[in-house]
Amino acid sequence: MIKTINPATGRDIQAFELMTNRQVSEIIEQAVSAQVSWRARTYEQRGKYLKKVADLLRQKKKELAELMAEEMGKPLAQGESEAEKCAWVCEYYADHAEEFLEDEPVSTDASRSYVHFEPLGVILSIMPWNYPLWQVLRFSAPALMAGNGVILKHSENTTGCSLMIEKIMHQAGIPAELFRSIIVEVDQVKEVIENKGIAAVTLTGSTRAGKAVASQAGAALKKTVLELGGSDPYIILEDANLDKAAEKCVTSRLLNSGQSCIAAKRFVVVDQVYDSFVSKVKKLLSDKKIGDPFDQHTDVGPMARTDLRDELHKQVQKSTEQGAECVLGGKIPEQEGAWYPVTLLTNVKKGMPAYQEELFGPVAAVIRVNDEEEAIRVANDSVYGLGGAVFSEDIEKAEAIASEKLQAGCCFVNDFVRSDPRLPFGGLKQSGYGRELSKYGIREFVNCKTVYVSKQGD
Repeated sequence: MIKTINPATGRDIQAFELMTNRQVSEIIEQAVSAQVSWRARTYEQRGKYLKKVADLLRQKKKELAELMAEEMGKPLAQGESEAEKCAWVCEYYADHAEEFLEDEPVSTDASRSYVHFEPLGVILSIMPWNYPLWQVLRFSAPALMAGNGVILKHSENTTGCSLMIEKIMHQAGIPAELFRSIIVEVDQVKEVIENKGIAAVTLTGSTRAGKAVASQAGAALKKTVLELGGSDPYIILEDANLDKAAEKCVTSRLLNSGQSCIAAKRFVVVDQVYDSFVSKVKKLLSDKKIGDPFDQHTDVGPMARTDLRDELHKQVQKSTEQGAECVLGGKIPEQEGAWYPVTLLTNVKKGMPAYQEELFGPVAAVIRVNDEEEAIRVANDSVYGLGGAVFSEDIEKAEAIASEKLQAGCCFVNDFVRSDPRLPFGGLKQSGYGRELSKYGIREFVNCKTVYVSKQGD
């Protein structure tokens, strides 16, 4: 039995019966059988189902936002936006999957030779709680359009969201056996991965979880795509528009109450504009409304779980003990729930948790550097490599830094990092490997098959 808990109140929401390994095995077996028929359908036929999913996501966006607010504390307005984005990704792949996976002719000695893309089979997706709709749809929309089946193992605290996604898929007409949500504990996952019906695995989550899943899948010789943690650096150069930079940095840092892998987590600021930038950021952070996620005007809700809140607070405390200055927030409020204040740490130095580790909550860390060269070095001085941004009025210089010098999978200039169905998304180093979204994402879970045709007598 697992329970979902409202992070704003600490009260139980609902209890769910765990599935046995035998039940899961039967579900996978049914999915394998359903995938054979699904892959035989045309892209146009699959696309009609995905567009119906998009319609249902929009129709139910208020209900979905309320469910996310209840299960993991996401402010309502952000939840509705998430549902809209999920509808977009479904429509995007419904419209473009055939183009992305059409045969690619290659000139060789053969009469005809080409690359043909075909689905792998049934894919296990292990998804996190922070974007309980988006993380699932950004994988499953391309996977389904490519002809694959999906088994979803969602985070325990968003089990209600997991079952709602499954319900929407089925209501849209996608075969019930083809997309299934399984309710299992972490220690059951290894057996799921090893099941002969699972062709590959994708995981979005912590680096630790990624290493465990990669090890298990590797032992079974099954492909993985991993989107893991991040500690994205945002470089603020002396010629940046500070008002714009501060606004973008604060917006990014507090998305999803600071619980985002691609949030701005380290503000790397050159000395000439450091004090002014800190002042602007502090004012913007102070103005954000913390409160009930069901209030449409709330900017920052509770964190998803009290254990995550407590771990974040330990990182803040340890950083201040080592010399960081807490100029805003930093104290756990005396109230029920997983609340944590918007917090700003300055004077952050190498060796501190705020410098070395991912801060997964509403805490911003500011690092002072002497110049552009040091800013780039500090930005890259991380085990992570998911995203990063550069702020400068010299667009040519900033673009050169973003494209050539930052060690990350997604680099933005004068804006905050975010995912987009039209662009590949993923990271380097301890942030994982593989790509989601765009044509590169849909090609992760297909067999790139060489076909070589030689006429008899050639």
